[in-house]
Amino acid sequence: MVRVARVYPQSIAEEIGIVPGTELHSINGRAIGDFLDWEFLSAEDELIVEARQPNGEEVIYEIGRSDGESLGLALEPPNVRRCANRCEFCFIEGLPKGLRKNLYIRDDDYRLSFTYGNFATLSNVKEKDIARILEYRLSPLYVSVHATNWEARKILLNNPRVPDIIGQLTRLAHGGIQFHCQMVVVPGLNDGDVLEESLSDLWNLGDAVISAAVVPVGLTQFSHLYSGESMNASKARELIVQVDRWSDRARRERDGDTWVFGSDELYLLAGAELPGADHYGDFAQIENGIGSITQLRVRVAEGLSDLPRLDGMRIGIVTGKAMAGLMPDLLDKIAAATGAIFELIPTENTLFGPTITTAGLLVGADIARALNGRVDLDLALIPGETINEDRVFLDDVSFDELRETFPMPVHPSYDFIDILGSEALALAA
Repeated sequence: MVRVARVYPQSIAEEIGIVPGTELHSINGRAIGDFLDWEFLSAEDELIVEARQPNGEEVIYEIGRSDGESLGLALEPPNVRRCANRCEFCFIEGLPKGLRKNLYIRDDDYRLSFTYGNFATLSNVKEKDIARILEYRLSPLYVSVHATNWEARKILLNNPRVPDIIGQLTRLAHGGIQFHCQMVVVPGLNDGDVLEESLSDLWNLGDAVISAAVVPVGLTQFSHLYSGESMNASKARELIVQVDRWSDRARRERDGDTWVFGSDELYLLAGAELPGADHYGDFAQIENGIGSITQLRVRVAEGLSDLPRLDGMRIGIVTGKAMAGLMPDLLDKIAAATGAIFELIPTENTLFGPTITTAGLLVGADIARALNGRVDLDLALIPGETINEDRVFLDDVSFDELRETFPMPVHPSYDFIDILGSEALALAA
């Protein structure tokens, strides 16, 4: 069922009498099953919408509009398709208790893959879903392939009923659908020859596979299902060699497109130098940790000339252990441009354990431990990725409430430039 959550003032929806709580049943004779049906079927200029108002009255709305004018309503959040797999490396299986409730939802929803770029395995799609993807041209999709070898994939996903992913991708590709793919690599299961087979199979799908990412398995101290080998620097270096061989081929044969990428975490684990910006093209999988550090370097370099002088200001930079070795060079450049004094504060993740070193997974308790009592700092910056759109950390701590306990102003920052060019200037005045 699709129900209206909000009607915007002075909109078409308000004008014709749609109110929050109205159930939307059909458009031009087509049943509305979810938000995708609404988005695609409501794209016409002439609409006949069958609905039921909150008081139970059945209503037919006849709507005419021009130039794609918005109807002016928002829908209630959809029911998310849950994951039927039990992957040993599943991040949700490695979560402790007491975090934000929505973090425990194991989604595997092709609709969210298209809409938000969430990775889905496609292991739960039915024939009607395939037809729908093709009809609505839901492209590109973000697909967790992990392995194209069917037997290896059954083991990785811990699901003997998982369908043949190459069969699925091939059928969708013939219908014009494209994909961004990822392989989370578990040593001994889908590296080596299995990864080679996966990359070869994806390569043979041609332009349908826009990009492929190789990501090392990441585990927390709560990952109770995992029984595979651990990922270490030596294995990470082997993966980089394999990825580089394929990316070299791609740049030769696909007009300079790198095509397959190792995640930033893979390079950090291997102790290898990260590629430059040209390597990543349009940074298609940056939300998957592909090129985020390189993009940070680019943003800092581009923003240095716009920074104000902040002579003598003492600024603390909270980050995860993985970034500790990369930050000094960036901070030295910002210090030279501003005159500020920076202190790097590498912080261990006390919730997920020492194996989780990503800055974006630091929680409120970690930030508190890093900054409480630091009266010597004039300003502190924390990773912007640590809080969600509601400004809440993973451990359900409110950033706005936490910042009131600190002796200095604290701001979430994505690239330093976003804060030092505004907030710090005001503080220095």
